[in-house]
Amino acid sequence: MMKIILLACSLLLASLSDAQSIAGYYYGPAYAQTTNSASNYLVELILKDNNGNLQGALNYYFKNSFRSVPVKGKYNSKTRYVTLYDIPVTYFGSFMNMEVDCTMDLVATFRKSKTESSLVGYFTGKEGFKYTCIDLNFNLVLNSEAANIDSVFQALRNYKETHQVWKPGAADTLKDVNIIQRKVINYVVNNEFRKRELDVVQEIEVESDNITLDFYDNGEVDGDSISVFVNQELLAYNRIISTSAVHFDITLDTLKEINEVSMFADNLGSIPPNTALMIVSDGKNRFEIRLSSNFEKNATIYIRRKKNKP
Repeated sequence: MMKIILLACSLLLASLSDAQSIAGYYYGPAYAQTTNSASNYLVELILKDNNGNLQGALNYYFKNSFRSVPVKGKYNSKTRYVTLYDIPVTYFGSFMNMEVDCTMDLVATFRKSKTESSLVGYFTGKEGFKYTCIDLNFNLVLNSEAANIDSVFQALRNYKETHQVWKPGAADTLKDVNIIQRKVINYVVNNEFRKRELDVVQEIEVESDNITLDFYDNGEVDGDSISVFVNQELLAYNRIISTSAVHFDITLDTLKEINEVSMFADNLGSIPPNTALMIVSDGKNRFEIRLSSNFEKNATIYIRRKKNKP
């Protein structure tokens, strides 16, 4: 009788170990089966598992761009199959300043050994994309130190709260990049921008048609990447914000009563949401505005031109 009980317990433990959650942080390369050496992607995947229902975020670097998208899918603990649906992946043949998306599914098998756990599989094109967008193969390795994502984010939040928020002064003139005002074409970012809600956080009044905008990371520098829109036209995309300014010289549209400046979150950084300190200057006045964007909303400010007194 005791042998039967021990056998039943061992079988139960084995089944529980097989049905373990695959939640965690995975990373590794993905590559198209071509002769082009510039067709490799660097992929990060953060997954949360709720009884086989997966959600999370997929980040990837390709050529000179960085993308971060929310993902949802399914995990079958018996077969260890993972499927994530409807992921926009930059076409491997895209040019630097003209990116085209492929809508793809992620299909993978969860593998676990004594030394590591991994997701091995591929991105494959949906109907309408299969013949243009070839499969992207990958082997994403689980980072065991970051396996508990909730604990990681909690630790980062606690760490952030112990530090002062850095505020640049007027004398801080170091610029990471100076961007000329002109319309930029990126169909992917433009389409995503229009899907998100405009969240108007402040309205200001300036005394000049010519203003400057400076974007800094608000708090800990955590890899936040932003795109900037003026009057819903894209001026710059995939700009990493830090303690050095991303700087714009802007001429307001005098035919508009209100000019809009919006910050689009390319990703959420390691400490969600995507936050920035934007400093607006008209030569006389200086406005410090804290912005917060995510995958549902674009932080936006309204700018009015102060009318001259007669």
